[in-house]
Amino acid sequence: MTVSTRDPIAEVVPAVVSWRRHLHQHPELSFHEHETAAYVENVLRSFSGLEISRPTQTSVLAVLKGEAGPGKTVLLRADMDALPIQEENDFEFTSSKPGVMHACGHDGHTAMLLGAVKVLSEMRSELSGEIRFIFQHAEELFPGGAQEVVDAGVMNGVDLAVGAHLISLVPTGLIAVKAGALMAAPDTFDIKVRGRGGHAASPHETVDPILIAAHVVTNLQSIVSRQLNPIEPLVVSVTQFHAGTADNVIPETVQIGGTVRSFDPALREQVPGWMERIVKGLTEAHGASYEFAYQQGYRAVINDAEVTARLQDVVRDTLGAERLLEAKPTMGGEDFSAYMTKAPGAFFFIGAGNAEAGITAPHHHPKFTVDEASFEAGVRVLVETGRRFSGA
Repeated sequence: MTVSTRDPIAEVVPAVVSWRRHLHQHPELSFHEHETAAYVENVLRSFSGLEISRPTQTSVLAVLKGEAGPGKTVLLRADMDALPIQEENDFEFTSSKPGVMHACGHDGHTAMLLGAVKVLSEMRSELSGEIRFIFQHAEELFPGGAQEVVDAGVMNGVDLAVGAHLISLVPTGLIAVKAGALMAAPDTFDIKVRGRGGHAASPHETVDPILIAAHVVTNLQSIVSRQLNPIEPLVVSVTQFHAGTADNVIPETVQIGGTVRSFDPALREQVPGWMERIVKGLTEAHGASYEFAYQQGYRAVINDAEVTARLQDVVRDTLGAERLLEAKPTMGGEDFSAYMTKAPGAFFFIGAGNAEAGITAPHHHPKFTVDEASFEAGVRVLVETGRRFSGA
Protein backbone atom coordinates (compact mmCIF):
# COMPACT_ATOMS: atom_id res chain seq x y z
CA MET A 1 0.00 0.00 0.00
CA THR A 2 1.37 3.39 -1.02
CA VAL A 3 0.96 6.23 1.45
CA SER A 4 0.63 9.66 -0.15
CA THR A 5 3.08 12.29 1.06
CA ARG A 6 1.41 15.03 -0.96
CA ASP A 7 0.98 18.36 0.83
CA PRO A 8 -1.80 20.25 -1.00
CA ILE A 9 -1.26 23.40 1.04
CA ALA A 10 2.44 23.62 0.18
CA GLU A 11 1.46 23.00 -3.43
CA VAL A 12 -1.01 25.89 -3.51
CA VAL A 13 1.31 28.50 -1.97
CA PRO A 14 2.97 29.51 -5.30
CA ALA A 15 -0.51 30.20 -6.69
CA VAL A 16 -1.36 32.22 -3.58
CA VAL A 17 1.74 34.35 -4.14
CA SER A 18 0.81 34.84 -7.79
CA TRP A 19 -2.77 35.83 -6.95
CA ARG A 20 -1.56 38.26 -4.32
CA ARG A 21 0.88 39.92 -6.71
CA HIS A 22 -1.80 40.35 -9.36
CA LEU A 23 -4.15 41.91 -6.81
CA HIS A 24 -1.38 44.13 -5.47
CA GLN A 25 -0.65 45.40 -8.94
CA HIS A 26 -4.32 46.11 -9.65
CA PRO A 27 -5.74 47.70 -6.47
CA GLU A 28 -9.21 49.22 -6.26
CA LEU A 29 -10.73 51.52 -3.67
CA SER A 30 -13.65 50.69 -1.40
CA PHE A 31 -16.98 50.20 -3.19
CA HIS A 32 -15.14 50.20 -6.55
CA GLU A 33 -13.69 46.64 -6.53
CA HIS A 34 -15.26 45.64 -9.86
CA GLU A 35 -12.13 44.22 -11.52
CA THR A 36 -11.02 42.63 -8.25
CA ALA A 37 -14.36 40.87 -7.76
CA ALA A 38 -14.33 39.67 -11.36
CA TYR A 39 -10.79 38.31 -10.94
CA VAL A 40 -11.71 36.51 -7.72
CA GLU A 41 -14.82 35.04 -9.30
CA ASN A 42 -12.84 33.78 -12.30
CA VAL A 43 -10.30 32.09 -10.03
CA LEU A 44 -13.09 30.50 -7.98
CA ARG A 45 -14.76 29.18 -11.14
CA SER A 46 -11.56 27.32 -11.97
CA PHE A 47 -12.16 25.19 -8.85
CA SER A 48 -14.84 22.51 -8.60
CA GLY A 49 -17.81 21.90 -6.34
CA LEU A 50 -18.60 25.53 -5.49
CA GLU A 51 -21.79 27.58 -5.61
CA ILE A 52 -20.70 31.09 -6.56
CA SER A 53 -22.76 34.26 -6.28
CA ARG A 54 -22.50 38.03 -5.89
CA PRO A 55 -24.18 39.26 -2.67
CA THR A 56 -23.34 42.81 -3.77
CA GLN A 57 -21.87 44.23 -6.97
CA THR A 58 -18.29 44.04 -5.70
CA SER A 59 -18.30 41.08 -3.30
CA VAL A 60 -18.12 37.37 -4.09
CA LEU A 61 -19.51 34.43 -2.13
CA ALA A 62 -18.44 30.82 -2.67
CA VAL A 63 -20.32 28.04 -0.90
CA LEU A 64 -18.81 24.58 -0.41
CA LYS A 65 -21.08 21.82 0.84
CA GLY A 66 -19.38 18.84 2.40
CA GLU A 67 -20.25 15.39 1.12
CA ALA A 68 -19.53 13.45 4.32
CA GLY A 69 -22.78 14.34 6.06
CA PRO A 70 -24.46 17.13 8.03
CA GLY A 71 -22.52 19.55 10.18
CA LYS A 72 -22.13 23.23 10.99
CA THR A 73 -22.20 26.19 8.63
CA VAL A 74 -18.99 28.19 8.90
CA LEU A 75 -18.15 31.52 7.28
CA LEU A 76 -14.54 32.45 6.42
CA ARG A 77 -13.96 36.03 5.33
CA ALA A 78 -11.35 38.01 3.40
CA ASP A 79 -11.50 41.70 2.48
CA MET A 80 -10.41 42.97 -0.94
CA ASP A 81 -10.25 46.79 -1.03
CA ALA A 82 -7.19 49.04 -1.24
CA LEU A 83 -6.37 52.52 0.06
CA PRO A 84 -5.92 56.00 -1.47
CA ILE A 85 -2.13 55.98 -0.98
CA GLN A 86 0.68 56.47 -3.50
CA GLU A 87 2.91 53.39 -3.27
CA GLU A 88 6.64 53.95 -2.69
CA ASN A 89 7.82 50.34 -3.02
CA ASP A 90 9.90 49.25 -6.02
CA PHE A 91 8.64 45.70 -6.58
CA GLU A 92 8.01 44.32 -10.04
CA PHE A 93 4.35 44.16 -9.03
CA THR A 94 3.86 47.61 -7.50
CA SER A 95 0.50 49.30 -8.00
CA SER A 96 -0.31 50.19 -11.58
CA LYS A 97 -2.83 52.80 -10.42
CA PRO A 98 -1.48 56.17 -9.28
CA GLY A 99 -2.64 57.07 -5.79
CA VAL A 100 -4.13 53.65 -5.04
CA MET A 101 -2.32 50.92 -3.12
CA HIS A 102 -2.83 47.74 -1.13
CA ALA A 103 -1.30 49.17 2.05
CA CYS A 104 -3.10 46.97 4.58
CA GLY A 105 -2.62 43.41 3.35
CA HIS A 106 -6.05 42.83 1.86
CA ASP A 107 -4.43 41.47 -1.29
CA GLY A 108 -2.83 38.79 0.86
CA HIS A 109 -6.09 38.07 2.70
CA THR A 110 -7.88 37.46 -0.58
CA ALA A 111 -5.09 35.31 -1.98
CA MET A 112 -4.84 33.16 1.14
CA LEU A 113 -8.58 32.56 1.24
CA LEU A 114 -8.51 31.60 -2.44
CA GLY A 115 -5.81 29.08 -1.55
CA ALA A 116 -7.94 27.71 1.28
CA VAL A 117 -10.94 27.40 -1.04
CA LYS A 118 -8.89 25.44 -3.56
CA VAL A 119 -7.58 23.00 -0.96
CA LEU A 120 -10.93 22.52 0.76
CA SER A 121 -12.83 22.09 -2.51
CA GLU A 122 -10.52 19.21 -3.40
CA MET A 123 -11.33 17.45 -0.12
CA ARG A 124 -15.09 18.04 -0.08
CA SER A 125 -15.76 14.30 0.06
CA GLU A 126 -14.17 14.33 3.52
CA LEU A 127 -15.99 17.44 4.76
CA SER A 128 -19.19 17.72 6.74
CA GLY A 129 -21.51 20.70 6.87
CA GLU A 130 -21.06 23.85 4.81
CA ILE A 131 -18.28 26.40 4.43
CA ARG A 132 -19.04 29.87 3.07
CA PHE A 133 -16.17 31.97 1.78
CA ILE A 134 -17.00 35.66 1.55
CA PHE A 135 -14.65 37.92 -0.40
CA GLN A 136 -15.81 41.23 0.97
CA HIS A 137 -15.60 44.72 -0.45
CA ALA A 138 -15.07 48.04 1.34
CA GLU A 139 -13.62 47.24 4.73
CA GLU A 140 -11.65 50.48 4.73
CA LEU A 141 -14.51 52.95 4.24
CA PHE A 142 -17.48 53.41 6.54
CA PRO A 143 -20.29 52.25 6.45
CA GLY A 144 -18.27 49.28 5.19
CA GLY A 145 -18.95 46.24 3.09
CA ALA A 146 -19.50 43.74 5.91
CA GLN A 147 -22.85 45.18 6.91
CA GLU A 148 -23.95 45.19 3.28
CA VAL A 149 -23.21 41.50 2.77
CA VAL A 150 -24.81 40.67 6.11
CA ASP A 151 -27.92 42.57 5.01
CA ALA A 152 -27.80 40.58 1.75
CA GLY A 153 -28.24 37.35 3.75
CA VAL A 154 -24.73 35.93 3.69
CA MET A 155 -24.92 35.13 7.42
CA ASN A 156 -28.34 33.47 7.31
CA GLY A 157 -27.94 30.04 8.89
CA VAL A 158 -24.27 30.54 9.76
CA ASP A 159 -23.19 28.97 13.05
CA LEU A 160 -19.89 30.81 13.46
CA ALA A 161 -17.59 33.18 11.56
CA VAL A 162 -13.81 33.51 11.39
CA GLY A 163 -11.66 36.23 9.84
CA ALA A 164 -7.95 36.98 9.68
CA HIS A 165 -5.62 39.91 9.14
CA LEU A 166 -1.97 39.94 8.12
CA ILE A 167 -0.01 42.17 10.48
CA SER A 168 3.50 43.53 10.01
CA LEU A 169 3.97 44.05 13.76
CA VAL A 170 4.11 40.28 14.35
CA PRO A 171 6.96 38.16 12.91
CA THR A 172 6.21 35.85 10.01
CA GLY A 173 5.05 32.39 10.97
CA LEU A 174 3.34 33.37 14.22
CA ILE A 175 -0.41 33.52 14.79
CA ALA A 176 -1.88 35.92 17.37
CA VAL A 177 -5.29 35.13 18.88
CA LYS A 178 -7.16 36.50 21.88
CA ALA A 179 -10.59 36.04 23.42
CA GLY A 180 -12.62 39.15 24.22
CA ALA A 181 -11.97 42.70 23.05
CA LEU A 182 -9.53 42.74 20.15
CA MET A 183 -10.28 45.76 17.94
CA ALA A 184 -12.01 49.00 18.84
CA ALA A 185 -15.11 50.77 17.61
CA PRO A 186 -13.81 53.61 15.36
CA ASP A 187 -16.10 56.64 15.64
CA THR A 188 -15.57 60.08 14.10
CA PHE A 189 -16.50 63.63 15.02
CA ASP A 190 -16.70 67.06 13.38
CA ILE A 191 -16.79 70.34 15.30
CA LYS A 192 -17.30 73.80 13.83
CA VAL A 193 -16.44 76.77 16.01
CA ARG A 194 -18.01 80.00 14.75
CA GLY A 195 -16.74 83.34 16.03
CA ARG A 196 -16.55 86.77 14.46
CA GLY A 197 -13.79 87.42 11.99
CA GLY A 198 -11.85 90.59 11.42
CA HIS A 199 -8.45 92.17 11.00
CA ALA A 200 -5.62 90.44 12.83
CA ALA A 201 -4.36 93.86 13.96
CA SER A 202 -7.59 94.42 15.92
CA PRO A 203 -8.28 91.14 17.75
CA HIS A 204 -10.41 92.97 20.35
CA GLU A 205 -12.99 93.60 17.64
CA THR A 206 -13.29 89.90 16.85
CA VAL A 207 -14.32 86.67 18.52
CA ASP A 208 -11.28 84.60 17.59
CA PRO A 209 -12.39 81.03 16.70
CA ILE A 210 -8.78 79.83 16.44
CA LEU A 211 -8.09 80.65 20.09
CA ILE A 212 -11.36 79.03 21.15
CA ALA A 213 -10.79 75.95 18.99
CA ALA A 214 -7.29 75.57 20.43
CA HIS A 215 -8.83 75.46 23.91
CA VAL A 216 -11.32 72.87 22.61
CA VAL A 217 -8.53 70.63 21.29
CA THR A 218 -6.61 70.86 24.57
CA ASN A 219 -9.64 70.26 26.77
CA LEU A 220 -10.85 67.26 24.77
CA GLN A 221 -7.76 65.45 26.04
CA SER A 222 -9.05 65.83 29.60
CA ILE A 223 -11.75 63.25 28.83
CA VAL A 224 -9.18 60.45 28.82
CA SER A 225 -6.79 61.94 31.37
CA ARG A 226 -9.28 63.21 33.95
CA GLN A 227 -12.84 62.06 33.30
CA LEU A 228 -12.29 58.39 32.57
CA ASN A 229 -11.26 55.58 34.88
CA PRO A 230 -7.55 55.08 34.05
CA ILE A 231 -8.00 51.35 33.46
CA GLU A 232 -10.65 51.91 30.77
CA PRO A 233 -9.24 52.00 27.20
CA LEU A 234 -10.30 55.07 25.21
CA VAL A 235 -8.68 57.21 22.53
CA VAL A 236 -9.81 60.74 21.62
CA SER A 237 -7.66 62.06 18.76
CA VAL A 238 -8.04 65.37 16.96
CA THR A 239 -6.64 64.79 13.48
CA GLN A 240 -7.88 67.81 11.52
CA PHE A 241 -7.79 71.56 12.21
CA HIS A 242 -8.76 73.85 9.35
CA ALA A 243 -8.81 77.63 9.67
CA GLY A 244 -7.86 80.84 7.99
CA THR A 245 -6.80 82.01 4.56
CA ALA A 246 -4.38 84.90 5.21
CA ASP A 247 -1.81 86.07 7.76
CA ASN A 248 -3.65 89.28 8.55
CA VAL A 249 -7.19 87.91 8.83
CA ILE A 250 -8.84 86.32 11.86
CA PRO A 251 -11.28 83.87 10.27
CA GLU A 252 -14.96 83.45 10.98
CA THR A 253 -14.86 79.68 11.60
CA VAL A 254 -12.61 76.78 12.48
CA GLN A 255 -13.29 73.17 11.51
CA ILE A 256 -12.02 70.38 13.77
CA GLY A 257 -12.21 66.65 13.05
CA GLY A 258 -10.99 63.45 14.59
CA THR A 259 -11.70 59.98 15.88
CA VAL A 260 -12.76 58.26 19.09
CA ARG A 261 -11.84 54.61 19.75
CA SER A 262 -13.40 52.43 22.45
CA PHE A 263 -14.31 48.85 23.34
CA ASP A 264 -17.11 49.26 25.89
CA PRO A 265 -20.53 49.93 24.28
CA ALA A 266 -21.74 51.85 27.36
CA LEU A 267 -18.66 54.07 27.37
CA ARG A 268 -19.07 54.60 23.65
CA GLU A 269 -22.53 56.07 24.26
CA GLN A 270 -21.25 58.47 26.93
CA VAL A 271 -18.34 60.03 25.06
CA PRO A 272 -20.30 62.28 22.63
CA GLY A 273 -22.07 63.97 25.55
CA TRP A 274 -18.79 64.59 27.35
CA MET A 275 -17.28 66.08 24.21
CA GLU A 276 -20.20 68.36 23.43
CA ARG A 277 -20.29 69.63 27.01
CA ILE A 278 -16.69 70.79 26.64
CA VAL A 279 -17.32 72.40 23.25
CA LYS A 280 -20.50 74.11 24.46
CA GLY A 281 -18.89 75.47 27.62
CA LEU A 282 -15.83 76.89 25.88
CA THR A 283 -17.67 78.49 23.00
CA GLU A 284 -20.27 80.08 25.28
CA ALA A 285 -17.55 81.38 27.59
CA HIS A 286 -15.95 83.23 24.68
CA GLY A 287 -19.13 84.45 23.00
CA ALA A 288 -18.92 82.03 20.06
CA SER A 289 -21.22 79.32 18.74
CA TYR A 290 -20.62 75.77 17.57
CA GLU A 291 -21.88 72.80 15.57
CA PHE A 292 -21.14 69.28 16.76
CA ALA A 293 -21.59 66.06 14.77
CA TYR A 294 -20.67 62.57 15.94
CA GLN A 295 -20.84 59.43 13.82
CA GLN A 296 -20.55 55.92 15.21
CA GLY A 297 -18.41 53.69 12.97
CA TYR A 298 -17.97 49.93 13.10
CA ARG A 299 -18.72 48.05 16.29
CA ALA A 300 -15.83 46.75 18.34
CA VAL A 301 -14.51 43.28 17.47
CA ILE A 302 -15.12 41.12 20.54
CA ASN A 303 -13.95 37.54 20.04
CA ASP A 304 -16.22 34.81 21.35
CA ALA A 305 -14.43 32.82 24.06
CA GLU A 306 -15.46 29.36 22.82
CA VAL A 307 -14.71 30.03 19.16
CA THR A 308 -11.37 31.58 20.13
CA ALA A 309 -10.41 28.55 22.23
CA ARG A 310 -11.18 26.25 19.33
CA LEU A 311 -9.18 28.48 16.99
CA GLN A 312 -6.22 28.38 19.36
CA ASP A 313 -6.42 24.58 19.30
CA VAL A 314 -6.34 24.70 15.50
CA VAL A 315 -3.15 26.77 15.57
CA ARG A 316 -1.47 24.49 18.11
CA ASP A 317 -2.40 21.34 16.23
CA THR A 318 -1.57 22.75 12.79
CA LEU A 319 1.55 24.84 13.39
CA GLY A 320 2.69 23.98 16.91
CA ALA A 321 2.14 25.66 20.28
CA GLU A 322 5.33 27.68 19.91
CA ARG A 323 3.79 29.62 17.04
CA LEU A 324 0.69 30.73 18.95
CA LEU A 325 0.73 34.16 20.59
CA GLU A 326 -1.73 36.01 22.81
CA ALA A 327 -2.85 38.88 20.58
CA LYS A 328 -2.60 42.41 21.93
CA PRO A 329 -5.79 44.46 21.59
CA THR A 330 -5.56 47.35 19.14
CA MET A 331 -7.53 50.56 18.88
CA GLY A 332 -7.74 50.01 15.13
CA GLY A 333 -11.20 49.25 13.75
CA GLU A 334 -12.54 46.38 11.64
CA ASP A 335 -15.97 45.85 10.14
CA PHE A 336 -15.70 42.09 10.75
CA SER A 337 -17.74 42.95 13.83
CA ALA A 338 -20.85 43.06 11.60
CA TYR A 339 -20.68 39.29 11.14
CA MET A 340 -20.50 38.84 14.90
CA THR A 341 -23.94 40.40 15.31
CA LYS A 342 -25.38 37.29 13.63
CA ALA A 343 -23.21 34.49 15.00
CA PRO A 344 -20.30 34.02 17.43
CA GLY A 345 -16.92 34.46 15.83
CA ALA A 346 -13.22 35.09 16.17
CA PHE A 347 -10.74 37.32 14.39
CA PHE A 348 -7.01 36.58 14.43
CA PHE A 349 -3.71 38.02 13.24
CA ILE A 350 -1.22 36.34 10.91
CA GLY A 351 2.34 37.51 11.46
CA ALA A 352 3.81 38.99 8.27
CA GLY A 353 6.73 41.13 9.45
CA ASN A 354 10.36 40.37 8.67
CA ALA A 355 12.96 42.84 9.95
CA GLU A 356 15.83 41.06 8.20
CA ALA A 357 14.08 41.50 4.86
CA GLY A 358 13.17 45.11 5.65
CA ILE A 359 9.46 44.34 5.98
CA THR A 360 8.71 46.62 8.90
CA ALA A 361 6.55 49.47 7.55
CA PRO A 362 3.30 49.94 9.46
CA HIS A 363 -0.11 49.47 7.93
CA HIS A 364 -1.40 52.33 5.74
CA HIS A 365 2.18 53.40 4.95
CA PRO A 366 3.43 54.02 1.36
CA LYS A 367 6.10 51.36 1.85
CA PHE A 368 3.87 48.78 3.53
CA THR A 369 4.21 45.19 2.40
CA VAL A 370 3.92 41.70 3.85
CA ASP A 371 6.29 38.77 3.93
CA GLU A 372 4.91 36.27 1.43
CA ALA A 373 6.40 33.49 3.53
CA SER A 374 3.53 34.14 5.94
CA PHE A 375 0.93 32.88 3.47
CA GLU A 376 1.50 29.18 4.10
CA ALA A 377 0.73 29.49 7.81
CA GLY A 378 -2.36 31.53 7.00
CA VAL A 379 -3.69 29.01 4.51
CA ARG A 380 -3.01 26.11 6.88
CA VAL A 381 -4.99 27.72 9.69
CA LEU A 382 -7.86 28.71 7.39
CA VAL A 383 -8.09 25.23 5.87
CA GLU A 384 -8.09 23.46 9.22
CA THR A 385 -10.54 25.98 10.66
CA GLY A 386 -12.97 25.36 7.82
CA ARG A 387 -12.56 21.59 8.03
CA ARG A 388 -12.79 21.29 11.79
CA PHE A 389 -15.43 23.94 12.50
CA SER A 390 -17.84 22.61 9.88
CA GLY A 391 -17.73 19.12 11.37
CA ALA A 392 -20.83 17.87 13.13
